[in-house]
Formats: sequence, C-alpha cells, structure tokens
Amino acid sequence: MPAFQARAAVFLSALWWGSLSGLGFVVVPLLFKHLGSPAEAGAMAAKLFSAQTWVSVACTMLLLLMLNRKDTELSTSHGDARKVTAWAVAGLLLALLIEFGVAAQIVNARASGGNLRWWHGLGSAMYLGQWICAGLALWRLSSRR
Repeated sequence: MPAFQARAAVFLSALWWGSLSGLGFVVVPLLFKHLGSPAEAGAMAAKLFSAQTWVSVACTMLLLLMLNRKDTELSTSHGDARKVTAWAVAGLLLALLIEFGVAAQIVNARASGGNLRWWHGLGSAMYLGQWICAGLALWRLSSRR
C-alpha cells in the first residue's frame, strides 16, 4: 500500500502540472488564435481557468492528505516531504488567489475601464508561479530514492 500512495502522489502532481501546462500554454493561446474575437476568446479562457482552479484544488488537497500521513512511504523516504508540502500549499494559495482575487478584478477592470492589462499580467505571473510549484512538486516526488 505505501508504494501505491507514493505512485498516486506522483500521479496527482503530474495531473496538476500537466493540466496547468496544457491549458496555459496550448489551449488558451489556441483560443485567441482561432476564435472570432479577443472578447469571445477571453470569456472562454476565463471559464477554463476557473475549471482549472478546481482541478488544482482537488490535486493539491489530495496530495497534501497523502503527504500528511505518517504511515506512508512519502513521509519516511522523502526527507524533503516538507518542501513538497510547501510547494503544494503555495500552488493551492496561488490558484485560489487567482480565482477569487485576480479574476474578479479583471471583470471589474473590463466593466469600468480599469487597469485590465495590469491585472492580466498579475494573473499570468501567479499562474506561472503555480505552474512552477506544481513542477517542483512533481520533480521531487518522481525522483528515485
């Protein structure tokens, strides 16, 4: 069973990182390239990013539950399980901040003529930060010990 939990943790971190990669670096750029207008692409991208938030929340919460168990291979064989935990928590916080902070500001800026470019830049930087956290967690969990 401990080997199963270790593999499941790698799978979850791979799903988290892969979904962020696919959406942010492939799907959304294709939306802006192929849909009729930037407004239409932006509306669809917003829905996809919101869905991605919940994928990230599910993956990180399950990963944190696995890392917190005392009887698993993860807690004993990975001396750096605390680092993986920190990266997962940081990625989770970034996902939630984007969803409930930045996304709302983007909607407000679009409606009121506010600084839309700044909020998009901040959201993109936070998304990149989340992607890095997921990648670091995957890298560490997939290393052979």
